[in-house]
Amino acid sequence: MPPPSLRPSQIQPLGDRAILLRWESEQQAQQAYFTLDSQPLPWVRDLVLAYNTLGVYLETSLITLQKACAALQEIPCVNEEKMLVPRTHIIPVCYELGDDFLFVAEQKSLTPAELIYHHTRVTYRIYAMGFCPGFPYLGYLPSELCGLPRLRTPRVRVEAGSVGLTGRQTGIYPLERPGGWPLIGRTPLELVNVEEGYFPLRVGDQVKFVAIDRAEYHQRYRKREL
Repeated sequence: MPPPSLRPSQIQPLGDRAILLRWESEQQAQQAYFTLDSQPLPWVRDLVLAYNTLGVYLETSLITLQKACAALQEIPCVNEEKMLVPRTHIIPVCYELGDDFLFVAEQKSLTPAELIYHHTRVTYRIYAMGFCPGFPYLGYLPSELCGLPRLRTPRVRVEAGSVGLTGRQTGIYPLERPGGWPLIGRTPLELVNVEEGYFPLRVGDQVKFVAIDRAEYHQRYRKREL
């Protein structure tokens, strides 16, 4: 009996060199990603997984967009034993360095200790990487922390390592960038080094935050522990 297949609910061109596949669930998209990643096709240049979608970037000298769309109508499910096992990363956070920590606690009617408790009690999944290299979109926040809007005026400069949250998600600014998420803490770890190709976090991995104080933050500043 042939293995079950994953039929995307939607297939559409993404420019002239890529295809966007969409499923009803995030689990189906992840299974398709693991299948194509573990059994690469010669005409697939890159795969980008995000929530319930998968971007398939093509080597157009080997296949046309139309033929690639037809080939991706059915993707056989990979054996679960062959799927990549998600890694769990323990990421320390100094909540004393969160620029908006007290503001967020007030907005959610929480004490500082309760805010830290709720943010650290969840094991998050990395659902997507964006908007700058290595930025992980982590979900989902516990109900006590959901619903916080973005800042009305984004910051021109957010420190590398800053941990923010908005909506149902939390995330980490791995590089110094402008940003509009309320910031509740900062990790000392180096999470990205573009020049050296250091990107320890990947889609599908899990993240668990642990609270540290300022002294430990400075002891572990810019270290790589993942």
